[in-house]
Amino acid sequence: MSLNRRQFLNLAASGVATSLLVNGSTRADTPPTSRAIAFDAFTIFDARPITALAEEFFPGRGTELTSLWRTRQFEYTWLRTLYGRYADFWQVTQDSLEFAAKMLKVELTGEKRERLMNGYLELKAFPDVSRALQVLKDAGLRLAFLANLTPQMLDAATKSSKLEGIFEYNLSTDAVKVYKPDARAYQMAIDAFKLPREEIVFAAFGGWDAAGAKNFGYPTFWVNRLNLPVEQLDVVPDGIGTTLTALVDFVKAMKS
Repeated sequence: MSLNRRQFLNLAASGVATSLLVNGSTRADTPPTSRAIAFDAFTIFDARPITALAEEFFPGRGTELTSLWRTRQFEYTWLRTLYGRYADFWQVTQDSLEFAAKMLKVELTGEKRERLMNGYLELKAFPDVSRALQVLKDAGLRLAFLANLTPQMLDAATKSSKLEGIFEYNLSTDAVKVYKPDARAYQMAIDAFKLPREEIVFAAFGGWDAAGAKNFGYPTFWVNRLNLPVEQLDVVPDGIGTTLTALVDFVKAMKS
């Protein structure tokens, strides 16, 4: 089903940055149509309030703490996958927070740890999300999460963001007990949608995740909200933009 032209023009007129098609076009490297989109959770949910809370608890150190926390969070997922010693993302997130606090020598009381952790259950969507998702859904695209977050974390953030009923599946890598970029994690969207990978766009938040999904074979769009450089991993996403509005434009180009 083609996306509604008026909806796309209205979105483009909103003034939000549109996508960069890597090497000028997606048509040579991606299929002409897509039927589904799998989203990493952080393309949808804004974790910046957790940094603000950390800054409130540790003035002048909160940003440093959350940066180290987030880095360790994903390093631990990769290491646990390599080791074969799985722990769910809630546990990994708590372990990473405790490590970061010890590394920076700040006092992480039980109350502060609980409030920072609960920030992941209270995430809200970025401002561009609701409208873009509705356009995609109205156009007949099937939508799902494909994320490292536990099912409970995904459900809580979806409810907190008032996005119930938008996503067909909340696919948590907890179901396969490995983390992205392991191929078993990316395979979940194929198994759920029952579509070939060429018809499933993957929307990544992290550059490493964009590289992993592209390497797996998904047409991949990097929602590069932090405006970071492309990772030096020998694969590049098919499209890059800073918002979900840019993702809508990318899907429109695939359908043109």
